[in-house]
Amino acid sequence: MSQSRLRTAVPASRRAVIAALTAAALVGSLAACTSSSSTPEPSDVAVVDGGEIVIGAEQEPDCADWIATCGGSIWGTYVMQIPTMPSVFQTRLVDDEWQPTPSDLVTGEPEVVVADDGTQTITYSINPDAVWSDGEPITSADFAYTALQIRDGDDIFDKTGYDRITAVDSSDPATAVVTLNSAYAGWRTLFSVYGVMPSHLLEGQDRAAIMADGYDFSGGPWKIEKWTRGTSVTLVPNDNYWGEKPHLDKVTFLFLPDTTAAFQALKSGQVSVLAPTPQLDALNQIEAGLPGIRSQVDARSGNLEAIWLNNAVAPFDSVAVRQALAYSIDRDAIVERLFGSLGIDEAQQSFNSPMVAPFAADDFSQYSLDLDKVDELMQGDGWSKNGDGVWAKGGETATFSIKTLAGNKRRDLTVQVLQSQLADAGFEMTIDQVTPADLFGTIAPEGDFQAGIWALVDTFPDPTLSSTFSSVNIPSDANGFSGINFYRANIDGLDDLLAQVDTEVDQDARIAASQEADALIAENVPSLPLDVVPNVLLWSEKVGGPLQINPIEGPFWNLAEWGLAG
Repeated sequence: MSQSRLRTAVPASRRAVIAALTAAALVGSLAACTSSSSTPEPSDVAVVDGGEIVIGAEQEPDCADWIATCGGSIWGTYVMQIPTMPSVFQTRLVDDEWQPTPSDLVTGEPEVVVADDGTQTITYSINPDAVWSDGEPITSADFAYTALQIRDGDDIFDKTGYDRITAVDSSDPATAVVTLNSAYAGWRTLFSVYGVMPSHLLEGQDRAAIMADGYDFSGGPWKIEKWTRGTSVTLVPNDNYWGEKPHLDKVTFLFLPDTTAAFQALKSGQVSVLAPTPQLDALNQIEAGLPGIRSQVDARSGNLEAIWLNNAVAPFDSVAVRQALAYSIDRDAIVERLFGSLGIDEAQQSFNSPMVAPFAADDFSQYSLDLDKVDELMQGDGWSKNGDGVWAKGGETATFSIKTLAGNKRRDLTVQVLQSQLADAGFEMTIDQVTPADLFGTIAPEGDFQAGIWALVDTFPDPTLSSTFSSVNIPSDANGFSGINFYRANIDGLDDLLAQVDTEVDQDARIAASQEADALIAENVPSLPLDVVPNVLLWSEKVGGPLQINPIEGPFWNLAEWGLAG
């Protein structure tokens, strides 16, 4: 199962350094965090029961059917999925590392057995106190329903791991026994990234239609009271939740995609919390000063931004052209321009994010600005520059369009710098601004693009590059446009290496396979990593509780523990 979600507006999310928010205080904290491998401490302000708060959300999800491609927005995960959908594993801080730990949905660590024939069984013992918001028990039938919806459904965001399931024994309501046709090292992602859905409400129904605009069931501490499209989502406590009940009576997420408007709403008190992308507008607002606001910031994030290339269309159906593009760009200069004030000045050199750093190599470091290398690769591939200084071959030019999301000024700056650098190297790049719904609803899944810039966000601390680059995850009409290998990457030998990463139970061997896969990916440049976007959380002093950014589950992972400051 993929650990990645799409950050379509690339908002920031979650981590910590507590400082009174003057401009110098926050920027200094940001710089300090980027060079530190430790996790900042949470805030510790006592709260009272009752009341409500409003939180600014940078992005509205396209739908609330979390297993469908329309449910790929990370903000949907933060705002609705995590508060309402029960999951087997949750990511918690253990010895200063964010690690998967069993949730209170189960009685403890599931039992895993790999048989002599290579099949794997996972036995989940369900907490007898676990119930849905209507009082019905959460049972093994819910595990079976969820597994088969993902394995057999069309338009599924990612089936990795579930495609190995051969059976789910739900004969004992308190125990789910899942059998896989082969060992799967990433088995903890199952029923964790997507969670578990209620079979007694969805079996035999149109799940996609029921969940598209929100749903009234919950297996978490919160319920969705109302989703007003284009405006807000409101959560209220789930009275039947068996764990810790929320302190607040209501939480409203107000959609504020414009950074300037979001900061104005924070300063005026219209919203009490923001998790903003550290883009230009945000930094300008921070530098202007925000009295009465506290902050948490961390650069050790799972938000990986890249230049994504469609390997199935010209000109990027050529390895030489993709390599030449990589030598045309000064990625360090771009990163420093964007995040230099935060102490970040080096490009990301792997598609494995810092959240799975042991599995990453640094083979993309070979690609730095080298126009002589560009000339060598392009000429060797049969290209020559025309009178306009643009590479041409067979009557076609090295001209391409890059898809970017409207309204994101940091991205606007990124593509403008890219456009200038690429022009110097003989590439002509045009900029096409699109909406998140169009980009991830149709354009990317159907391969109707040449290049794009967006971020993938790790939603589980386990390496699964297979979801991004394995050829079996290329969306197509044949598979109901399931999968997020939008880049149509199909590299000889890579599928086997990525499958080894997914199946190898020996950690050292798994790391070795992952790093070998990293090297092969870098050699073929199916896309080009740019940077890891830091996480920022800002909140009013009126809000209390243990606020702390979780780089996997987001800024609101422990929202039930928040409240009005006592």
